[in-house]
Amino acid sequence: MLYLLDANVLIDSQNAHYEFGRVDQFWEWIAFHIEEGRVKMPLEIYQEITAKSDRLAEWANNIKSDLVLNEEVVPELANRVIENGYAPNLTAADMKHIGQDPFLIAYALANIEERIVVTREKRAPKKKGKNRRIPDVCDDFGIKCCDQWEFGRALDFRTDWNFS
Repeated sequence: MLYLLDANVLIDSQNAHYEFGRVDQFWEWIAFHIEEGRVKMPLEIYQEITAKSDRLAEWANNIKSDLVLNEEVVPELANRVIENGYAPNLTAADMKHIGQDPFLIAYALANIEERIVVTREKRAPKKKGKNRRIPDVCDDFGIKCCDQWEFGRALDFRTDWNFS
């Protein structure tokens, strides 16, 4: 199984639960799974976390070749995600609001049996159009989606993970 990370998983980890310099075991653990090929991030999402000059961008740049999914999005899949997952005929402002989420979902859709989207977004099935959440759009397409805690359990994150 390949876990595709949303930017918010790493951004929120850095800013809240797994701050660099405090819980470096998390970053070592996730880098290990990235190097092993279990965890990837589409280039479009990677660019979101490296847009700033901070510790996360530095960390991501150091492992870019392993972190970034080595494929291009299938335009037809991205368009299908936008039109059927969000709404047809979205404006440029709507697309800016959605950001890179359709790309993340389209990469998962390209290999639905082998990929899981990991995001901190929570389901909100009543939201429509540009306000839809990643898990809800994934549900529409039958894509597996989990939060960061399910992801950590699935790959057995523990602060002593590298001592076993």
